[in-house]
Amino acid sequence: MTDRQANIGVHGKMGARAGLVARAAPALTVAASLLGLGLFWALAASAWPSRAFPTPGAVWSVLVEETANGDLFYHLGATLARVAAAYVLAMVIGSVLGVFLGLHRRADRFFNPWVVLFLNIPALVIIVLAYIWFGLNEAAAIGAVAMNKIPNVVVTMREGARALDPAYAEMATVYRFGLADRMRHVLLPQLQPYLAATSRSGIALIWKIVLVVELLGRSNGVGFQIYLYFQLFDVAGILAYTLAFVAVMLVIELLLVQPLERHATRWRRRTA
Repeated sequence: MTDRQANIGVHGKMGARAGLVARAAPALTVAASLLGLGLFWALAASAWPSRAFPTPGAVWSVLVEETANGDLFYHLGATLARVAAAYVLAMVIGSVLGVFLGLHRRADRFFNPWVVLFLNIPALVIIVLAYIWFGLNEAAAIGAVAMNKIPNVVVTMREGARALDPAYAEMATVYRFGLADRMRHVLLPQLQPYLAATSRSGIALIWKIVLVVELLGRSNGVGFQIYLYFQLFDVAGILAYTLAFVAVMLVIELLLVQPLERHATRWRRRTA
C-alpha cells in the first residue's frame, strides 16, 4: 500500500467518524438537556422537601410499581386507543370538510360562521354536553374529543385547498386523470404541508383533551388515574402517569410521525 492510499484510508475513516458524530450530536444534545432537567428537579426537590414536590426517585418508584402490577399498561392502552380513534375521526372529517369549503366559495361563505362558532366553544363545554346528551360511554368521549379538533383541521385544510395551483388541475384534465390519480398526483402532494401541520398539532391537542374526557367521565385511562391520585394528593403518582404518557407520545412523534413526514416529502428533496 502506498503512502497516498494510506492517507486516503485515514481520511476516509476520519470522515466516517465525523459523520457519525454529526448524526449523533442532536440525540446527545437532547439527552444532555433531559439529564440537566432531571438534575435540576432533584436538587430543587431536595432543597424543598415536600409531599407536593416529590423527587425523581419517588416518581420512578411509582412508575416501576405501576408497571409491575400491569396498571400502567392497561391505562396507557385505554388512553392511546381513544387518542387514535379521535385522531382518525377528526382528520378524516375535518380534511374532507376543509377541502370542500376551500374549493367552493359559496359553501364557505355559508358555513364559515359555523366554523368560527365551533372554534370558540370551550372544549369543556363540548365534553359536558356530549356526556349529558349521549351518556357516559366511549362514543360520547371519542366524539367530544373529535369535535374539539375538527374545526382546527377544517381551517387548515381550507387554506390548503385555497392555495391549490389551478395549472395542475388543468394538466389533470388534459391528460384525463381519473379521481384516484387526481387525488394521488395532484391534490395530496399540494395538501401535504397542511396535512402535516394539522396532523402534528392535532396529536398534541387531542391527547390533552382525552385526559380531560377521562377525568370527567371514564373509569380507566391516564386521565382517570391522574384524577384518582389527585383525590389522594399523591403528586408522585400524578407525575408518574403524566411522564409515562408524554414519553409514549414522544416515541410516536420520533418513530412514526417524523418518518412518515420525511417519506411524504422525499419528492421535494429530489426535485431540489
